[in-house]
Amino acid sequence: TLVTSTDGLAVDGKPVRAAEPTKVWLLHKPIGIVTTNFDPEGRTTVFDILPPRLPRVVAVGRLDINSEGLLVLTNDGALSRWLELPQTGLPRRYRVRVFGTVKESALRPLREGVTVEGVQYGAVGVELDADQTGANTWLTVTLREGKNREIRRLMEHVGLTVNRLMRIEYGPFALGTLPRGAVEPVADDTLRRMLPGFFDGTRNTYVEIERKTTRASRAGWAKAKLKDPQRRKRAPSKPSPKSE
Repeated sequence: TLVTSTDGLAVDGKPVRAAEPTKVWLLHKPIGIVTTNFDPEGRTTVFDILPPRLPRVVAVGRLDINSEGLLVLTNDGALSRWLELPQTGLPRRYRVRVFGTVKESALRPLREGVTVEGVQYGAVGVELDADQTGANTWLTVTLREGKNREIRRLMEHVGLTVNRLMRIEYGPFALGTLPRGAVEPVADDTLRRMLPGFFDGTRNTYVEIERKTTRASRAGWAKAKLKDPQRRKRAPSKPSPKSE
C-alpha cells in the first residue's frame, strides 16, 4: 500500500511522525571499510566511522572493501533508490590505476560494450592519462550501470589488473578535496539545484518506475487458471481390489 501522508497514521497507538526533510552527506570512504550495515566477519563498516551526530542514513550504491572514494549517504530511502536506478542515468566516475602500460587499442572493446562470463556490460567511458610514468597506468572510467565489481571485471577481461580504484564523482556529487574518512553535508538549496529531477515532482516518477519494474519482473509468472463450473467431473476411478 502506497502511503502518501502520515496524517492520522499510528502504529500500536503511537502516531507516525512526518518524514524528515531529505538530506545528503558525502563520505570519503577509506580502503579496508565495508559498505554494509552489519558485517558477520566483524570488519569495520562505513556506518561505524560516521559521526554520532548523523541521523540514520543509507548508502547510495556500494564500494567494495578494496575501493575508496566518494560514497553518497542520505536519510531518504526514495532518493537513494532514485539515484541508483538505471533509468535515472547518473554517471559514476572513477580514477583507476592498473599495472603496466596500456595501449589505446586495449580499451576499445570496453567503449563498445562486452560480455564477460555471460554478463552483458554496456559501453563505458575510458580515458587514458596522457602523462604516464613508472610501472602503473592511470585511467578515468565512467559508468552508468554500476554492476557488482564492474570495473575490475572489465579490466581483467582486457588483460589489465587494477591495483587502486577511487570513485571521484556520483552524478552531480564530487569528492573534491574531502579528506579520507571525512563526512560533509550538502546544503539544502545546493541539493535541490543538483537534483531538480527528484525534487520537482519526481517522487511520482519514482513510484511509476517502481511499478513498471515490478510489472516487468512479474511478466513471466505463471497465472492460476480459473475453475470452470460447467466442466464435467472426472469419473471416480475403480477401487483396487483389497488384499486379504
